[in-house]
Amino acid sequence: MDIKAEIDKLVNKVKNDKDFGQKFKENPTKAVESVLGIDLPDEQVNKIISGIKAKISIDDITGKLGGIFGKK
Repeated sequence: MDIKAEIDKLVNKVKNDKDFGQKFKENPTKAVESVLGIDLPDEQVNKIISGIKAKISIDDITGKLGGIFGKK
């Protein structure tokens, strides 16, 4: 499993699917496992969840900075 690719796929799903985004906020473990279709050990799921949250935070910061400088 390509963890980076899965994180990117899940980040896009969180950002573009409001229902999934809400599920991710409420129970990230179940949300991630529902997309992956497999039950992973907690350690691996937690790494994926951390990667998703970090990527979303970085994207939000980048988008806000772009807005400051007139770019989006």
